[in-house]
Amino acid sequence: MALAIVFSRGRSGIEAPLVTVEVHIANGLPSLSIVGLPETAVKESKDRVRGALLNSRFEFPAQRITVNLAPADLPKEGGRFDLAIALGILAASGQIPVAGLNRYECVGELSLGGELRPINGVLPVAIQARNQQRTLVLPQENTAEAALIKGIDILPATHLLEVCAHLCGQRLIDPEIQLPSINASTIDLDFADVHGQYHVKRAFEIAAAGSHNLLLLGPPGTGKSMLASRMPTILPLLTEQQAQETAAITSISDQGLDVNNWLKPPYRAPHHTASAAALVGGGSNPRPGEISLAHNGTLFLDELPEFDRKVLEVLREPLETGHITISRASRQADFPARFQLIAAMNPCPCGYLGDPSGRCHCTSDQVMRYRAKISGPLLDRIDMHLDVPRISHEVLRKGSPEGEESSATIRSRVVDARQTAMARSGKANSSLSAKEVKQLCQLSEPDHKILEHAMDKFGLSHRAYHRILKLARTIADLARSESITTSHLSEAINYRKLDRKA
Repeated sequence: MALAIVFSRGRSGIEAPLVTVEVHIANGLPSLSIVGLPETAVKESKDRVRGALLNSRFEFPAQRITVNLAPADLPKEGGRFDLAIALGILAASGQIPVAGLNRYECVGELSLGGELRPINGVLPVAIQARNQQRTLVLPQENTAEAALIKGIDILPATHLLEVCAHLCGQRLIDPEIQLPSINASTIDLDFADVHGQYHVKRAFEIAAAGSHNLLLLGPPGTGKSMLASRMPTILPLLTEQQAQETAAITSISDQGLDVNNWLKPPYRAPHHTASAAALVGGGSNPRPGEISLAHNGTLFLDELPEFDRKVLEVLREPLETGHITISRASRQADFPARFQLIAAMNPCPCGYLGDPSGRCHCTSDQVMRYRAKISGPLLDRIDMHLDVPRISHEVLRKGSPEGEESSATIRSRVVDARQTAMARSGKANSSLSAKEVKQLCQLSEPDHKILEHAMDKFGLSHRAYHRILKLARTIADLARSESITTSHLSEAINYRKLDRKA
């Protein structure tokens, strides 16, 4: 009898729990069985492993082989355990040494010829392998992604024979890898492309500086989508910790991770036909949705009233808490979802309410029904409501006489304001708690009277009260003011429009 143990990693949400692959070979009728709650793709690995071993000119034991994937209550999926199972069989049958296997963690899918194929979700695996101080053996194609984690030992391989030769000490794999180049430049999009709309650009600057949610209201063709798509160009680059969180979510999805731009804040713009599961995530084995893929970045919802009402309502909790929990009968998964929401909508069903041409014929009831598709509680969670009017032909043709500000210029002010907020509280102003708002967003007595009068006059909620204070704090940071003045407060109140009572 022989027993070999090889370490690998499974997948549960954005976590990579340890999976111990135990291979036992005993006398009996030739068979290979895999136990430990494997799904179909894992059960099929027995055929892939047999083909890979035979085509790599190893001996496949004609005995009773039992492979146990522990812990047994953790569902296993995909072909990520192929390499670990193959090495376990080789070690248990004495074809490679058992000693030293406990220093490695192995992931990778095998082809019938023994080649290693890439898998999804390598970044969480690399983080855990680094934390356990083990060397990670993985397919060559996954190397650039794993190399984003500092302090990890990686052995990239293209074939099963390379891994076995390294473990036998015959031909060591060179652990030296090419680190991905970090490209922080913006190629195509720039706020200088947007002519006019100066108050809208100002609102975007404030929203970027404090990570505030923003709703754009205007007729078709006024540049709402154009402005939203340029939001990432004025946001600060992610910190290494933020980038790892965001990249880990992208890694386990089917989106693919661009390692050269991993420090850039993500930008997601789902179509208005997206389902609730597509937005928040779901499936029998929970996968992240658009709000998690936009973690530490921007989620743009164009044509907001055209989204299904139930789909929009699922945004309320993650907007407040910054994470989403997806529960199923047998398991649940937590995904981070601290995103900045930018939404756009027309003022009426036809889109031309208030247009000087007079082409709008929507009745007041139609306009009310159209806007009522967005619930009050959701609207209350959006810090800024902004009109985006149509600009004149002359401005469209010539732009500003002084020239339009570039994204780089706006971004420098945003970065300064964000650094001020981080030095003061360690977080963006939009994430301040009620206690922190009371401490850091203090007003003078006359300004308190102004805010209380606005709340009574416009019917603003207590949540809107705190969001106005956070917004005023960001405006003060952009002005490099230590205290919130009347002008800062007035501008913040002016951005609350759609949630006012009639």
